[in-house]
Amino acid sequence: VQLQASGGGLVQAGGFLRLSCAASGRTRSNYDMGWFRQAPGKEREYVSVISWSGRSTTYADYVKGRFTISRDTAKNTVYLQMNSLKPEDTAVYYCAASLGLHMGTKKGEYDYWGQGTQVTVSS
Repeated sequence: VQLQASGGGLVQAGGFLRLSCAASGRTRSNYDMGWFRQAPGKEREYVSVISWSGRSTTYADYVKGRFTISRDTAKNTVYLQMNSLKPEDTAVYYCAASLGLHMGTKKGEYDYWGQGTQVTVSS
């Protein structure tokens, strides 16, 4: 599976962005899709995950109520709608695919990774 993330950019605090992650290759397999982020000098951290069916989602506490994950299985694309952005949301955002199908929140549970897209929120 190849993953291509896009949609990052520079936005003011309180603004919004929508990230996309397009999957290609072995897309007939069922897999959960997650978003992670990594700020400079920090570990990569979990943001959100959506099940292979799209029926289940979970969020990290620090984005809950502001971010929404969704997927369009026909387009093999996952989205992350980010509202009410804060400067502390600034990071490179990565999408990832997990064949484990248990809504993982740890980096090691994911089998494929996209290249990342930069999100910068100015105060």
